[in-house]
Amino acid sequence: MRILKISATYSPFLEFGGPPVKVRALAEGLVRLGHAVTVLTTDWGLPARGGGERSPYGFRRMHHGVESIYLRPRLRYRTTAWTPALPAFLRDGLRDFDVVHIYGLYDLLGPTVAKACRAARLPYVLEPIGMFVPLVRNLWLKRVYHALLGNKMIRGAHAVIATSQQEAGELLAGGIAPGQVVLRRNGVEIPAEFPPRGGLRRKLGIPPAAQVVLFLGRLSTKKSPDLLLHAFARLAPGPPDNRAHLVFAGPDDENWMKRLTSEARLLNISVCVHFAGPLYDEEKWAAYRDADVFVLPSRNENFGNTAAEAAAAGTPVVVTDVCGVAELLAPGAGLVVPHEERAMAVAIQTVLQDAALREKMLAAGAALAARLGWEEPSREMERLYARVAGEISG
Repeated sequence: MRILKISATYSPFLEFGGPPVKVRALAEGLVRLGHAVTVLTTDWGLPARGGGERSPYGFRRMHHGVESIYLRPRLRYRTTAWTPALPAFLRDGLRDFDVVHIYGLYDLLGPTVAKACRAARLPYVLEPIGMFVPLVRNLWLKRVYHALLGNKMIRGAHAVIATSQQEAGELLAGGIAPGQVVLRRNGVEIPAEFPPRGGLRRKLGIPPAAQVVLFLGRLSTKKSPDLLLHAFARLAPGPPDNRAHLVFAGPDDENWMKRLTSEARLLNISVCVHFAGPLYDEEKWAAYRDADVFVLPSRNENFGNTAAEAAAAGTPVVVTDVCGVAELLAPGAGLVVPHEERAMAVAIQTVLQDAALREKMLAAGAALAARLGWEEPSREMERLYARVAGEISG
C-alpha cells in the first residue's frame, strides 16, 4: 500500500513531545512490513537539524525508508502553521496514495487534507492523540475550530483511533459512532541496551545515595506538575544526604518552570527540586534508570507513553487514574491513584520506602516491556488501512 501520514510535528523535532515519536515508529514499522510511507508535516527548521534536500514544497528527507515532506510555514501559532505549499502538494500527489492517516486536531494540515480526501473519495483515518476532549488553553477557540473545521473532519473519517479504553469512552461520549471507533494501543521504542546509572545525578548534582522522583514530559497545565510538586512537599524529608529529590525534565510549554520554582521556594523544598530541561534518546533513558520512582500526574492522558517507557526501563511508576496507560500498569508495574495531592504523596512515599515493592514493580515492568513494542500496533494499522481502502475500491 501507499500510505500518507499527516502530522503537524515529526522527527527530528522531538521537542514537540509524543506525536513525532509515535508517527515515526508507526511509519517505520509499516515500511518494514513492505509498504511505501510518506509523512507530510511542517518544517520547524530542518536545515538547522542537518536538513534534507529541497523539494517544490519545502524540504524532503528519506530516513529508515520513510519519505518525509516538510512544508514551509508562513504564519505560526504554537504547533499550528499556515503552509502555502499544501494545496500544491495535494493537487500534485494526493491521488498517488491508497489511504491517509491524520494525526491530531487543532492544526490546519488535517482539515485541509481531510477535505481533499473527501473530494477525491480517498479514505482517511483520524487519530486525535488525546486532543478530542479540550481541557486547557483557548477553549473558546477550540469550539470555533470544531464548528468550522473539526466536526467535518471527524465525521468524514473511516475510522477514529483511540489508544486506550479511556480515550475510546471519551470519543463515544462525544458523539462518535461506535462503529467508527477503533482501539489501538501505543508502543514503546526500547533501546537495545540501557545506559548506565548515575548520569542524571551527576548532571544535576544529586548525591548518589539520594532517592529520585522523576517527572518527564512537557511542563504544561494538562500534566499537572504543580500537583506533583505539592505531593512531593508532603514527603518525609529524611536526612540531608539521603533526602528525596524531585526532577522535572522536559520542555517548558507555558512558563511553568518560573511558577514551580517560586512555589518550591514557598514550600521550602528548593534545595531538592531540579529542572533538567528536555531530554531525548539516551539522556531520556538515563533519566529513567536513575529514578527511584517515575510520576505521571496528568489530569488527562489518552495513553501516557512516558510512564510505559519508565516501566520498561525498570523504574516503578505512579500514575493518575485518568491516564490511559493505567490499565496496562495496574497489574504490578505501577500504582494508580486519583488526581489528588494526598493520594499521590502516599503512593510515592510507599514506593520509596518499600524495597520489596520496588523489586516486584521492576519485574512487572520487564514483563510489560516484552509486550509493548510497536510491531503489533503497526500490523493493526496495516489491517485497518487495507480494510478502509477496500471499502472505497469495492
